[in-house]
Amino acid sequence: MIRVPDAPLRLIIFDVDGTLVDSQGDIVASMYHAFAAIGAPAPERAAIIGIIGLSLDVAMPRLAPDLDAAAHDALVEGYKRSYMGRRAEAGAAESSPLFPGTRQMLDSLSTRADLLLGIATGKSRRGLDKLLEGHGLTKLFVTAQVADYHPSKPHPAMLHAALSETGIGAADAVMIGDTTYDMDMARAAGIRTIGASWGYHDAADLQADHMLSAWSDLPACLDRIWGAPV
Repeated sequence: MIRVPDAPLRLIIFDVDGTLVDSQGDIVASMYHAFAAIGAPAPERAAIIGIIGLSLDVAMPRLAPDLDAAAHDALVEGYKRSYMGRRAEAGAAESSPLFPGTRQMLDSLSTRADLLLGIATGKSRRGLDKLLEGHGLTKLFVTAQVADYHPSKPHPAMLHAALSETGIGAADAVMIGDTTYDMDMARAAGIRTIGASWGYHDAADLQADHMLSAWSDLPACLDRIWGAPV
């Protein structure tokens, strides 16, 4: 590992869908399948894209406010079955490809002895594990917070847990994401925000502390935040 003398330990927390991987194709198709399975009209594609990042139990009532709780539960299960089927058929790396430059960025950051990498995602534990395994990324992240154990974004519980697990203070952490849910979650936890402009929410809506147009922008962005070359 590359060592930086006297550098404080810092934590970079990543969202997954829309930030590290482009999974919208399978998400939209699986949502269409879930609605068709219960005979309900599917939401518009834009509405589905808009809820990416939320936990499914929160997303379904937003997409179908006129349906009852039993129907929402059925939608969740139908979505999971469809998504898992698509992933099993194509493979995680194929169904949710990394955005350009993601692999190189993660590999580079992982060589830094003064940086820890984490995840905060609306995915399930199983879904995240399959995705990381498919891309060979499992060993890069020291903390991974998922929807199974926390309230949905933008509640800050995921980030509080990531800070607690790593022993890092909020001032020495950043959250990188592509949705307003990521930004609001980070602000609620007192963590600075970096927006990914290539993601699923309009970049102008994020109101992030800093914005990236490509992963190659990240080293200079971290330098501005923490005042030391990275």
